Amino acid sequence: MNKGTLSRAARGLWVPLLIVALWQGAAVAGWLNPQILPSPWQVLQRWYAYLMPMEAYDPAQGSYAKWLVSGELIHDAIGTLYRVIVGFLVGAVLALPLGLLMGASKRVYGWFNPLIQVLRPIPPIAFIPLSILWFGLGNAPAIFLIALGAFFPVLMNTIAGVRQVDSIYLRAARNLGAGQSTLFVKVILPAATPYIFSGARIGVGTAFIVVIVSEMIAVNNGLGFRILEAREYFWSDKIIAGMLTIGILGLAIDTAMNALNNHLLRWHRGLEH
Repeated sequence: MNKGTLSRAARGLWVPLLIVALWQGAAVAGWLNPQILPSPWQVLQRWYAYLMPMEAYDPAQGSYAKWLVSGELIHDAIGTLYRVIVGFLVGAVLALPLGLLMGASKRVYGWFNPLIQVLRPIPPIAFIPLSILWFGLGNAPAIFLIALGAFFPVLMNTIAGVRQVDSIYLRAARNLGAGQSTLFVKVILPAATPYIFSGARIGVGTAFIVVIVSEMIAVNNGLGFRILEAREYFWSDKIIAGMLTIGILGLAIDTAMNALNNHLLRWHRGLEH
């Protein structure tokens, strides 16, 4: 990691650190009700307890023993990440070919666009009752809802990317004798890739929103389930700890996608500069 990257990362930490310092100061001064808004130190302590392995009573030995598994946080984070990744991949795999076809063909666009425009404004959360009826409880309804949430951002950005291909590139490729399949693979798809990656990043963000709601209703583990459980017991610090974990996971995935985007689209940045 070079100095420029470290410098940008350091600049990006100033605002969060300032907010945390003001928050902790207000809590120490007694301006905040710890039941309503606990201090950052309380949240950090709860987050650590949520992360670490717990102790459980072992009737066979008649004593408390460490579980041979990690703490709740690890299991919940893995469950949430699994649903996000699988649901996003299902939605993206379905949206990408349809978006390429709709962007490249006016006939295909005319066939599917009315249906897409009817379904697109409906929030995935509205499908929760139907998803439970269709798939029952567990991962299946959650993955269905996440796939639905990720589908439309990828689809619409793919369509826009194909339609934004500069006609100069298309004419030049045709003049050089490129056929329709070569034109699509060598010109249209690479030119639309930046839009596709933008749609994928939006789709991942939507997937995190949907997964938390679906875990509160359809499954019995995951960060969303744990936040709802903490609400029932009025554990505000655990609620914020769960929210913090979601933010960290989202940041990690977005950073990875941005790095992949920058690596694969080096040629595109060269054209821009």
